[in-house]
Amino acid sequence: MKKMIAVLLLMPLLSFAVDDSEPMEDPEFQARYETLVRELRCLVCQNQPIADSNAPLAKDLRRQVREMLLSGSSDSEIYSFMTDRYGDFVLYRPPFVQRTWLLWLAPGILLLLGGTVLARTLRQRAAMPIDDDDEDEGAIE
Repeated sequence: MKKMIAVLLLMPLLSFAVDDSEPMEDPEFQARYETLVRELRCLVCQNQPIADSNAPLAKDLRRQVREMLLSGSSDSEIYSFMTDRYGDFVLYRPPFVQRTWLLWLAPGILLLLGGTVLARTLRQRAAMPIDDDDEDEGAIE
């Protein structure tokens, strides 16, 4: 039973061991690689970076990032390649451009809309008269 509990407690740690490629010899390249794979979204997973995904597409994207880094591409060139190929959705922080403005503004708009509905409802309820007659009808005299 204790082994079963230990296995269940350690299973979430397995998700951190996704990238099976060897670390790069240059620590600067390795740091850039780790930053890039954390900033790129897996297109087939539910909101997971390619660093944490086991999907075949994520493995291919990690390999592509690694090859581009080793060939001398800059971070912006890698981001440009990925967005040209997969669109802005591949980025965790897409740029604020015409096709993504709703993505950036939607949380604020929804918050304002919800606050407006809540304030209006509370004002309407506060303006309603309290009906004491309903309470007295059920009382025994």
